[in-house]
Parts: sequence; structure tokens; C-alpha cells
Amino acid sequence: MFVVALKFSDKSKALDLMERHNAWIKRGFDDGVFLVTGSLQPGLGGAVLAHNTSRADLECRVQEDPFVAEGVVEADILEIAPGRTDERLAFLRV
Repeated sequence: MFVVALKFSDKSKALDLMERHNAWIKRGFDDGVFLVTGSLQPGLGGAVLAHNTSRADLECRVQEDPFVAEGVVEADILEIAPGRTDERLAFLRV
């Protein structure tokens, strides 16, 4: 399981790239990789909870995000090896 923090470094281009960024997010959900996306508060950027992928594949996917490619955000990928979860999240213990 991975947490991807996408922290703003240059918001000036974000609005112009939002449609492409949202398409990138949709692909992540359609591919079964993204479980949750949301905003880092207060207005610091965004975050993605990813699963069912390798770190190398996720790194490639993150580089395809227009926000990352155009320098709007800097990405930090944290890998988590779940040891204990609520039963509703047992699928994450892989």
C-alpha cells in the first residue's frame, strides 16, 4: 500500500492542467490502483492512497500526472506494509 503526497510547488499552472490531472486520477481508479484521493489541508496539495501495484509502476504512474510533469506539485511516495488493519481493510494486508 502506498500514500502519495502531492505538495504544491507552483500553483500558477494548476487551473490550466486540472482537466488533465482529473483524467489521470480517473485512470488510477479505473485501473484499480487508486483507493482514495483528496486534498491536503489547508490547500497544500493532494494525496492518493494506492494499492495493487508495485513501487516502480506507481512511480511511473505518478510521473504521468500532469501536475507532476509540469512542476505544479512535488510527489513523495510512502510505502506502507500493513501489519494490522480493521477487517474492512483486510484486503490491504497482502
